[in-house]
Amino acid sequence: MSEFTDAWPYPRPDSPPLLAPEEAEHTLDVWLVPKFSMLSLFCLLEPLRVANRFGRDLFAWRLLSADGEGLVASNGVRIDVDGELDAVDDDAHLMVVSSYEAEATIRGQDLAVLRRVAAHGGWLGGLDTAPFILARSGVLEGHRVAMHWESVPAFRREFPQLRVSQARFELDASRLTGSGGSASIDMMLAWMERLYGPALANAVGRQLVHQRGDDEPSPSRDERYAHLPRSVLRALAVMEANLAQALPIPEICRLVGQSQRQLTRRFMAHFGETPKQCYLAMRLDQAQRLLAASHCRVTEAALATGFAHLAHFSRAYRARFGEAPSVTAERG
Repeated sequence: MSEFTDAWPYPRPDSPPLLAPEEAEHTLDVWLVPKFSMLSLFCLLEPLRVANRFGRDLFAWRLLSADGEGLVASNGVRIDVDGELDAVDDDAHLMVVSSYEAEATIRGQDLAVLRRVAAHGGWLGGLDTAPFILARSGVLEGHRVAMHWESVPAFRREFPQLRVSQARFELDASRLTGSGGSASIDMMLAWMERLYGPALANAVGRQLVHQRGDDEPSPSRDERYAHLPRSVLRALAVMEANLAQALPIPEICRLVGQSQRQLTRRFMAHFGETPKQCYLAMRLDQAQRLLAASHCRVTEAALATGFAHLAHFSRAYRARFGEAPSVTAERG
């Protein structure tokens, strides 16, 4: 069948992509403020749902409100939630979603939750007008802030010491702020790319029929992948979604809908490496990122990238990077 008429099958057509937190590698807690933007919420969650269809249990989410009760969005639709804000974990990934009258219902104890998460090294984000809430809790010092353009003048007057960005979103190691609306798709794809790489993020964007914007500084992103056959793009996406639990190459071929011989021929033509060699390199690159950018131990990095035997991991790591993983960890 022609490469261009070949259907793009979902790798997990019969698997429910909605996960409980204990089933997923990452859980996003979403605090909804009354009169929040429904569009921002949907654009925040849909990329995560679609990513779960690429062969691994990647993302879960929980909806929270200040009192654990359902609440009404700015479009008048009532939403039930999964719990109350006070119960959020100290090391949570917590995103605040608001819109109109963001500050009207905020209590001191709500701001204290944000400060608690920040103090324990948690990850905090805010969409649309939510940066006002984050700023009032004192958790945005030292971070660039993005928000809806209508809110920028008032925010600058109230928080002149904070750096306001003109970008649609700003992402660093522990803060993620954005203008909301459809830009939330790009924001989530950027987070996904940081966690798992560009092939998965681009594949999710294609499933959403979404052309990615330019806020994430990856100028050659589209050019790197524009020339690749669709089967190779699918394979790269499945590999990046399964770095922590390496799949056998025949299983990847099954998910992609390509014979192993054909897929190997295409990988060799475009990369000069077999799918197995590319997959190993991707896992080792992820291990290097973990060791270099965190306090992750060598054993933890090995397990997080699908290596059951530490000796095998160490040999492969040294062959790729010219040093033992322990040396990288010491520098990190």
